[in-house]
Amino acid sequence: MTTLILTVAGADRPGLVSAVAELTGAYGCNWENSSLAELAGTFAGVIQLTVADERVDELREALRGLDGMLAVTVSTGADVDAPAAKRRVSVTVLGDDRPGIVREVTGVLSSHALSIQSMTTQTRDAAMAGGRLFESAVTATVPASVDLDALRADIEQLTHDLQVDIAEA
Repeated sequence: MTTLILTVAGADRPGLVSAVAELTGAYGCNWENSSLAELAGTFAGVIQLTVADERVDELREALRGLDGMLAVTVSTGADVDAPAAKRRVSVTVLGDDRPGIVREVTGVLSSHALSIQSMTTQTRDAAMAGGRLFESAVTATVPASVDLDALRADIEQLTHDLQVDIAEA
């Protein structure tokens, strides 16, 4: 079996997921994991499939038939088994919004060898203080040797207003 990762994107409308599921099902794929979302009228997702080795090429060709409905990129999946020396953590950050905050926070995460599994961000009005708040929730894997207190301190040093919560997931 071959693991494939599909990235899909297109204008949101009913039936997009069904079209991908119908097509991949016709080639005997097992839909193993996915993360799918709509944001500002655009549907996007990442899908992990397994398919019989001898059907990979014909599946890739068939996926081209979704052009016009969805842009689909197919890549071969990396080794999905996480090394035993890693642990899973969740990191939440809340603070004043400003340009560059995602770059700064993800730079710190990268410097501590975190591998992001999922990340959501949003901004919202700060009810009492005015302005905008930035909020991020990250689930990541991290080497067992990483000092989570040092990670928290490094994120908090980005600016005085950040609240950071880190927990083992």
